[in-house]
Order: sequence, then C-alpha cells, then structure tokens
Amino acid sequence: MKQIDKQYMITPFYGVPRMTHYLRGIGYEVNPKRVRRLYRKMDLYATGPRPNTSKPHKGESHVIYPYLLRGLKVTRPNQVWAMDITYIPLAGSHMYMVAIIDVYSRYIVGWSLSNRMTALWCRECLEEAIKHHGAPEIINTDQGSQFSSPDFSAYFSSHEGLKFSMDGQGRAIDNIFIERFWRNIKYEKLYLEPSDNGLELYHKIKDYMKYYNLERPHQGLEYKRPVEMYPTAA
Repeated sequence: MKQIDKQYMITPFYGVPRMTHYLRGIGYEVNPKRVRRLYRKMDLYATGPRPNTSKPHKGESHVIYPYLLRGLKVTRPNQVWAMDITYIPLAGSHMYMVAIIDVYSRYIVGWSLSNRMTALWCRECLEEAIKHHGAPEIINTDQGSQFSSPDFSAYFSSHEGLKFSMDGQGRAIDNIFIERFWRNIKYEKLYLEPSDNGLELYHKIKDYMKYYNLERPHQGLEYKRPVEMYPTAA
C-alpha cells in the first residue's frame, strides 16, 4: 500500500488498470482485483471527469452538495476552507489523517489522526478548527461518505451563513490546495521518516505542522509563509 500511496501522489490520474501495470513493472505480483480492493481501503480514485455512478449509502440519507468554487475569486482568510482525508502507511498497519486548509493563506487550521474514517471524527476536527479560528464562509470537501453523511452535514444547519461545497465526483483538481498539502507533507516528512506506530506519527506530523504553517514559504504566496497571510493564527 505504501508504494501505491507514493505513486498516487505523483500520478493521481492512475486508475486500477494503470496502477496494476505500474506495480507489475516494478516487481509486485498483483492483479486488478487486489489493487481495486486497496484503492477502496485507502479511499483513492483516479482524478478526472467521469459519469456519476455513485450509489446511495444504505441506511442513511447522504446528500451531495453543489460545487461553489468554480469562478470564485478567493481574496481573504476564512473565505474558503478545504477539507480532505488521506491514508498514511505505518509499519504493519495504517492511519488516516484529516486536514483543513485555509485556501487564501494555505494555513492548516485543523488536523486529526484516526485508525477509522468516520463522519463524527471529521465533524469534531471541523468543530475544533472553528472554535480556534472562527467559521469560514465556505467549506469544500469531496463527495466521500464521511462528508455526505448526516452526521457531518447536519452541522451546517447550526451555523447560519456557513456554506457547504463539494467537488465534482472524481475531480481532485477541485480541491487542489489540500491535495498539494498532502503531497508536501508526505514527500517532505512522512516518506523520509516512516513511522512505526500512531503515536510516533502524531509527533512527526505535529512537528511538520509548525514548520509548514510558521516557516515554509509558498511560491503561490510570493514566497510568504502561511502565518503571514493568516492574521488570526495563534
């Protein structure tokens, strides 16, 4: 799974057939069925437009919200936050990380680790971010079941003025800033310093977050640091 995760960061447009071909080419004996199962476990999908083939989630009333960022000019902090989940391999196991980025400043306003992807976990991360930084005008996510679940989306009804936006299905490009963050943290920290367990991983991510928010310059910000662009940073 670690090799799939690393290659996906480079070629997120690889679906199951391409990834299977790539893995076989570097010596892994895998078939499409196994790669498909791993994609599902890691919550991965090839980017790019495709037909809406998602099926309703049994037993729950999941809702897909419209994408609100197309053509929107982001000009200030807390105008748009983007939220996403990624898979992180460990020695013999794995963890999931959820993160929330302020699109204007690239400041990470919230993050959390878990060994299970649940709507409640995502909601608690969002609640904590809003508690410390105030509410954004728009929060954008993908169409994953954790975000379309009533356990997560019902939170918005209690915050007047907070709008919920969702990427088009299979379009990671719609949430490009959080996708870039995943690439940064994995290639600048997590792949260079693999973790054996969740506690070790937590401390490495915590250290990287200080560097990312407070020290790391961004070309897209004219080489300013996120903390310089996010005035409410604590």
